[in-house]
Amino acid sequence: MKLPFSLIFAILYLGNFAYSQDEKSAVPIDGKTEKQIIQEYEYWSGIKDDWPKLGFYREANAKLQLPAPGENRIVFMGNSITIGWILEYPEFFEGKPYINRGISGQTTPQMLVRFRQDVINLEPKAVVLLCGVNDIAQNTGPSTLEMIEGNIASMAELANANGIKVILCSVLPAYDFPWRPGLEPAEKVVALNKWIKEYASNNGFIYLDYFSSMKDERNGLKSEYSEDGVHPNKKGYKVMEGILDNALGTIFE
Repeated sequence: MKLPFSLIFAILYLGNFAYSQDEKSAVPIDGKTEKQIIQEYEYWSGIKDDWPKLGFYREANAKLQLPAPGENRIVFMGNSITIGWILEYPEFFEGKPYINRGISGQTTPQMLVRFRQDVINLEPKAVVLLCGVNDIAQNTGPSTLEMIEGNIASMAELANANGIKVILCSVLPAYDFPWRPGLEPAEKVVALNKWIKEYASNNGFIYLDYFSSMKDERNGLKSEYSEDGVHPNKKGYKVMEGILDNALGTIFE
C-alpha cells in the first residue's frame, strides 16, 4: 500500500512528529528540509538489506525521551493507513503523547521484526495495532490468514509481556486494491477481522471495530470515507477517532 508521492515528504521522520501545516513550505522539520525528508524516505525504501525498514525510525527513536511520569504514551503501529492519519488529520495528534510508527506498504512480518525497536523500547502505556491488509494484498509475497494471525498474535503477546496495553484494530474494508487489482480481498478482510475480534476477547485485549462503521454494501470502504477505496480521507479518520477515543476512555481511567 503506497502513499501518493506528494505526501511522502510528510512521512515525518520524527519522534514527536512536528508537522508543517503548509505542504509547500521549505521550513525544516526536526532540522530537515522537505527535500532531505524525501531523500531519506527514498533511501530507506530502496535498501533491500533493510527489509523491515529498521532504519526508518532509528534516528527518531534515539532522540525520543522516555515517557514523563503519568504520561499516557501511545504508539500507533501500522502501515500507510497509520502514517496517513497524521497526514490527513494532524489535529488528532496535536498536544497528545501519541507516537506514530506507521510505514507505507508494510506487512505484519515486517512490523513484527521492528516491533521491539519501534514499540516496546519506547515504553508506551498502550499500542494501537492496525495491520494485515497489505498481507492480503501480497505486498511481501503470498500470505495465508494463518500467517497474518500468527504475526498479529506475536506482536500482541510481546506487548502484553512488557506491560503494554494492547488495542487491536479491525482491518478497514477493502473491495479491491488499486496497486494489485483482482485479488478480491473483501471476504478475506471479513475473515481476518472475525479472528482478531475473537483473539482479543479471549486474551483480554481491546478490539476496535472500524470495519462495521466504514463498510459499504460490498464490504468495501465507503466512498465518502476514501478517495481510492483503501486509504481513509479526513472524514474517515474522524470516524476512527471517535471509535478510538471511546476505547481510550476506558483503559486510562
